[in-house]
Amino acid sequence: MDRISLARIVAVFLKELVQMRRDRLTFGMIIGIPVMQLILFGYAINSDPKHLPTALNVQDPGVHSRTIVRALENSGYFRIERQIRSEAEIDALMTSGAVAFAVTIPTDFSRKLARGERAQILIDADASDPAAAANAVAAAAQLSPTILKRDLPAASQAAVAPAQPFEIIVHRRYNPEGISAYNVVPGLIGVILTMTMVLITALAVTREVERGTMENLLAMPLRPFEVLAGKILPYIVVGYLQVTIVLIAARVLFEVPMFGSYLDLSVGLAVFIAANLSVGFTISTIAQNQLQAMQMTFFFFLPSILLSGFMFPFRGMPEWAQWIGEILPNTHFMRIVRAIMLKGSGLADLVHDLWPLVAFLLAAVTVALLRYRRTLD
Repeated sequence: MDRISLARIVAVFLKELVQMRRDRLTFGMIIGIPVMQLILFGYAINSDPKHLPTALNVQDPGVHSRTIVRALENSGYFRIERQIRSEAEIDALMTSGAVAFAVTIPTDFSRKLARGERAQILIDADASDPAAAANAVAAAAQLSPTILKRDLPAASQAAVAPAQPFEIIVHRRYNPEGISAYNVVPGLIGVILTMTMVLITALAVTREVERGTMENLLAMPLRPFEVLAGKILPYIVVGYLQVTIVLIAARVLFEVPMFGSYLDLSVGLAVFIAANLSVGFTISTIAQNQLQAMQMTFFFFLPSILLSGFMFPFRGMPEWAQWIGEILPNTHFMRIVRAIMLKGSGLADLVHDLWPLVAFLLAAVTVALLRYRRTLD
């Protein structure tokens, strides 16, 4: 038996380096994925979101109300975006996800302060994501008892001292007990579909190219759209089967409620699944083998998880990360599925998240068809 040869080891080593240099896509993924993880975890991820959109319902305008509002803004957690006048407006804004909090200062606030009585402020919080709301609620509850010291007359200060002259009542909507499963399990639907739909489609088409069966398909009198539709339709059925399993488990094992319509959820699912399948088809037209297809799928899957609001609060990310997240279909589907299941929202309330999904689908289909035509040569 020959001895181990260092020269032969070096020869194989050099051969692998040459092969790596030729496979530029794989080499790019090897460098790109760690860089992406470093940037996302280092700069984009923030578990303590601040400047959360807040609606303000001031029924008692006056110096005391202005002081309270200023104190909430100075805490860094609340950003007043809307002035509203009714409970119905609060319901509409929170159902659509336009605001995370609604602060109501009642009509008798100043009168109770003047009499030395216990005044109250109501804060409605969107607790469908407990992690995003927890720190802001805690900050509001710890407002200094002295913030109204300059505004209150001496008699009132003496009457209420040393206690805080007002009380903050927090109404945690949609998930009052802060159960994490209510937020995580619906989000898993988007994660599972993103991972499986993109990967399955990318591998299915690439596998045909590697096995030589793609030539038979190209020889058929089929238009690119017909090939695309025929490829993705079976996996739409598979996607619905996966969602059915998750929904049954969500109800039986985790007791996650379903306040919305299954029909509305099915519409959102159809667009979301088709968008992911189109991405997978596009990847298959770029990748030269199944390994590259898997690498490109992971390159798409990683930001879809980290920037969608599944693991970390979306509003806690920097603006540039939110811009990227708004492009990804998983971000909008997360909002849709959580709003339908936990808030009972309808599609009319979620148009602002549904149309980006449709736009992404059309863009992905267009790119896939253009790329497929190039592979016909």
